[in-house]
Amino acid sequence: MKVTHLKWSFVSILSFFLIWEVIARSNLFPSFLFPPPSKVFVTGYDLLGNGVFFKSLGLSLLRVFAGILLGLAFAIPMGFLIGRIEIFDKILSPIISLLFPIPGIAWLPLLIIWFGLHPAVPVLLISIVVFFPVLLNIATGVKNVDKEAIQSARTLGSSEIRILLTVITPLALPSILAGIRIEVAMAWRVLVAAEMIAIPAGIGALMSKYESLLQIEQMMVCLGLLSVIGLSMDYSLRFIEKRLTEKWRTI
Repeated sequence: MKVTHLKWSFVSILSFFLIWEVIARSNLFPSFLFPPPSKVFVTGYDLLGNGVFFKSLGLSLLRVFAGILLGLAFAIPMGFLIGRIEIFDKILSPIISLLFPIPGIAWLPLLIIWFGLHPAVPVLLISIVVFFPVLLNIATGVKNVDKEAIQSARTLGSSEIRILLTVITPLALPSILAGIRIEVAMAWRVLVAAEMIAIPAGIGALMSKYESLLQIEQMMVCLGLLSVIGLSMDYSLRFIEKRLTEKWRTI
């Protein structure tokens, strides 16, 4: 089954590049605006030897991972508090509901006004993007844990900490990890958009530079790399999600 899926995926992607190559070389569009993938691959090979390219990419990855960790550091404990303790739910949920609908990228102008172009601005932006959805996902997952399972654990003499670790967390984990995986992908998209708009360094800023110089091939290389990184993040998190879920189920 997996082999068949991989085979069809390979055929689909190969067909995509072949069709692109044919259309690009048919002179329907100016070649500098719509270059064939063969030229894009050659440009990509040249760029991979460019220190500036890897420096920009590394800076963006550092920002996104730092922002994700900062957002999770606040979202995880607060999500469990809101999900488990009613008074926290009553006090904090209205505030969270008020702020959650604001698009992540909309925080960027305010952060720039407050902090200028400080290196912490993109990290704070990513932490905000991650914080609200993950917090709500965790709180919902914890609230939806089977109350009978919790009561049974109490009846058997389990402490609240043990109930949290062995009952609530394993049952809520699939919902929690799914939320984190989705928001990590969103954080990557928002960061690149922010770098293109206002942040003076990073892969998004590099794309803006290529755009101003009409260097289409270089822009396409960046787009392809963004796709590969996004897919790598998603599959890595799916793998971690599967492993952690299996591990907690055995506890």
